[in-house]
Amino acid sequence: MVSSAALATAAGVKPSQLRRDLAYFGTFGTRGRGYPVEALRNAIHEGLGRAKFQPVIMVGAGNLGRALLRYDGFKKEGYEMLAAFDSAAESLRDRDIPVPLHSTDGMEDFIRENKVQMAVLCVPANFAQQVANNLIQAGIQGILNFSPVVLEVPAEVTVNNVDLALELENLNYFIRRK
Repeated sequence: MVSSAALATAAGVKPSQLRRDLAYFGTFGTRGRGYPVEALRNAIHEGLGRAKFQPVIMVGAGNLGRALLRYDGFKKEGYEMLAAFDSAAESLRDRDIPVPLHSTDGMEDFIRENKVQMAVLCVPANFAQQVANNLIQAGIQGILNFSPVVLEVPAEVTVNNVDLALELENLNYFIRRK
C-alpha cells in the first residue's frame, strides 16, 4: 500500500490534487490506507495505454532514423518499433537496422494491416509534408516529427516537433544566464 501523501510528495503536488488525478483511472484506493501498489500501477499503465506495446513505425532510415531505431528507450516505455520505411530502402539493406526495412511504396498498407497509429518522421524537409499526408491518409494519428518543417495536419492528428538545434539554443540560453 502507498498513501496519497507519499505519492504527492514524490510528484511535488498536493495530496488532494493527486487523489483527483488518480480518480480518472478508477476507484481503487481506500480512505485512510492508500492505494494497493500493484493495482495502482496496472490502472495507470492501462489508462496511459502502456498495458501492451504500442506499435510505431519509423519513416526515414538515414543517419538520424537509424540512430533512433537503435534506441532502447522506446521499448522500455512501451513502444514497439515495428518497421522502418525509406524511399531508398534497397541501398540501406546492408546497414545495421534492427527492424524490418521496407520501401515507402508499401507503407500505407502496412499501417492499415498492423493498426499502427503513431509514426516517427525523419525525412528531409522537402518531403516531410507529403509523407505526413500519406501517413495520415493511412490512419496515423500521432507523429513525432524530427523533420525541420512545421507540418500542416488536421485537428484530430497530433504532431510533436523535435528540433535539435532549437533544443541546443534553449540550453545555451540557460547556460549563459548562470
